[in-house]
Formats: sequence, C-alpha cells, structure tokens
Amino acid sequence: QVQLVESGGGNVQAGGSLRLSCAASGRTFSMYAQGWFRQAPGKEREFVGSWKRDRIEYADSVKGRFTISRDNAKDTVYLQMDNLKPEDAAVYYCAAYVYGDSAWSSWGQGTQVTVSS
Repeated sequence: QVQLVESGGGNVQAGGSLRLSCAASGRTFSMYAQGWFRQAPGKEREFVGSWKRDRIEYADSVKGRFTISRDNAKDTVYLQMDNLKPEDAAVYYCAAYVYGDSAWSSWGQGTQVTVSS
C-alpha cells in the first residue's frame, strides 16, 4: 500500500504560478511511477505528467509550462505550474503505480486549483 497526500492548491491569477506537492508514505519502495492527473467539472480525468523511475513525461497541453521534480529522500513529487491558464482549473490528483500492478492503484484526495482572469 502507498498513501498519497497532495497540497499546494489555491487560487491564482492567469499567468501566475503554483507549486503542488505529493508526499508518499507506506510501501514507497514498490512505486514504479508517481504522477499527476486533473479533472475539471463536466470533463473526464486527464493525465498531466508523471515521474517513472527516473524519467519524466508530460501531457502536450502542459509541456513548456509545467515541471515535475522529485525529492527521492522524501518520496515527494512536485508539480511546478507556470503561466497558468483558465483551462488549467481543476482538481489535481496525485497517483502511484506500483510494481506488479497494471494500473494506477493509489490516489490522493485531490487539491483544488482555480485560475482567475
């Protein structure tokens, strides 16, 4: 089992920045990937980006604006969001993919991000 806690959400002006954190605990040694998803009202959950082993991936919609980093000693992954747009507003979720599983199996509670214009 892996437990995930997100933090750092809030309200920001368009063009501004936020930094989200996802702290993992439990069987963190078994994590293959730690990633970010988001879901806006009326829309399906969307992949944002992820750390997989030591490689990082991003959705096309956030490339060049969002940056993922990881503090391995703290088992914490960060999502630095710059040049935020109104369409970035959503609940952001952290998830973990565990070795041996076939899907993202652990999820955080989500943190709200709103963008005002």
